[in-house]
Amino acid sequence: MPCKHCHETKQRTPQEYDKLIHRLNRIEGQIRGIRGMLEKDAYCIDILMQVSAANAALNAFSKELLGNHIRTCVKEDILAGQEDTVEELVATLQKLMK
Repeated sequence: MPCKHCHETKQRTPQEYDKLIHRLNRIEGQIRGIRGMLEKDAYCIDILMQVSAANAALNAFSKELLGNHIRTCVKEDILAGQEDTVEELVATLQKLMK
């Protein structure tokens, strides 16, 4: 039996999409900056500080995406009587908290 979640998609509002893309663009820039630091033989601690900033930015992206997911997909599924969405959310949170 195929997984019911393998082919799901999400229609995002233009505001939600723009906000998430903006965050990803900033993260891409941070990663390119880290690569540039490495190529220029930057001091290890300076690179590590930039890696920490990139990790924080990825975490902020994840929090934004998760919040949007709960406010839309999860809420809609629960209101439609699809209680298995709660178990999917719990499993996802457990994976994210490793």
